Amino acid sequence: MRFIMRVVVTSVLTFGLSYILSGVHVKSFWTAIAVAIVLAILNAILKPVLILLTLPITLFTFGLFLFVINACIILLAGEVVPGFVVDGFWWALLFSLLLSISTSLLYKEDSPARSRDDR
Repeated sequence: MRFIMRVVVTSVLTFGLSYILSGVHVKSFWTAIAVAIVLAILNAILKPVLILLTLPITLFTFGLFLFVINACIILLAGEVVPGFVVDGFWWALLFSLLLSISTSLLYKEDSPARSRDDR
């Protein structure tokens, strides 16, 4: 159930960001759902491999190269999913940043509230 909820939230954000960013085009909401599923698969399978292969440059850039990896995954999803078009690398990078920020804010786990007795 949690996975389905994350896919729905990611697809709503993808669909919304396509209206905000002129370089990202999503044909329909069903396309946004397909993009969310493809991104979940690519992030689960391909991203760890890419991080491992680019570890030296990632360490050298203090982790900033991970943004490039995210943009490449977005571009790859644009090639795989029909109806999802990203106009270029910079649009993919901006889309990736906004999607990452918004999903991290929405998926933020609530930590248990501390009571006065825990002090």
